[in-house]
Amino acid sequence: MEIGFVYPQTELGGDPGAVRAIGRATEQLGFDHLLAYDHVLGATHADREPPLWGPYTERDPFHDPFVMFAYLAGMTERIHFATGVLILPQRQTVLVAKQAADLDLLSGGRLRLGVGVGWNYVEYDALGQDFSTRGRRADEQIDLLRRLWTDDLVEFTGEFDAVDRATLIPRPMGPIPVWVGGFSEAAFRRGATLGDGFMYAGTEDRVMGALERVRELGAREIPGFGHDFVALRSGGAADVAGAAERWSEAGGTHFSVVSMGLGFDSVDAHLDFMGDVARRLALPGA
Repeated sequence: MEIGFVYPQTELGGDPGAVRAIGRATEQLGFDHLLAYDHVLGATHADREPPLWGPYTERDPFHDPFVMFAYLAGMTERIHFATGVLILPQRQTVLVAKQAADLDLLSGGRLRLGVGVGWNYVEYDALGQDFSTRGRRADEQIDLLRRLWTDDLVEFTGEFDAVDRATLIPRPMGPIPVWVGGFSEAAFRRGATLGDGFMYAGTEDRVMGALERVRELGAREIPGFGHDFVALRSGGAADVAGAAERWSEAGGTHFSVVSMGLGFDSVDAHLDFMGDVARRLALPGA
């Protein structure tokens, strides 16, 4: 099972030095991948109708994952990069295909593109996209992304996008794996039918149930289908190690360690936690 680390960006204030330190530590300690969340805008929750229910506000900083990963690709050699998840339907499909292709190419094939549909309609409005059709659009986008990365000439007419005999050059090093993340039945179905893997998040009990549901919907029939547990609220380093062992026994292929929400108040505190987890999991750089 591959072990990764989630960049704790909401707690690091947009500090470039933290990006460098966490990225280098991920590689040096022997983690397999670095995962980053995605939000283009933070929005106040006050006086909204309908209410915004998600966990982030205008006070939470987020780096653009494509830009951050391109930066870190230049100072690392081994670790993979995972978006967990890129909010795909609020973006132009062809532009995502181009950015992902370049990142994959320039990093040496180290990108795993996790995608989801999000919850913040303020972002959708600001980016000129329709929040209400985001699920259908994501389904269409996943197919178009794959065609843009592989086909010599793309002819595509869908509900949301059209490409008239055009191509993407340069292409990525190979097919970029597209994983789906989310919490709903629609997300589980999207992942099981369209994804190369699924990204689970939440409490361990909830995630174990979601794992079985994704399998029931068809993922168990797909060779090489991946399962990544983004281990929110797993507790201290010893608890994380136990959760990772149980996930592996359940058939998980990836486990992403989360340090956010544990009360750390500095980059060094996050780094110390990374080191403790790496030692308990016997990672090669610990």
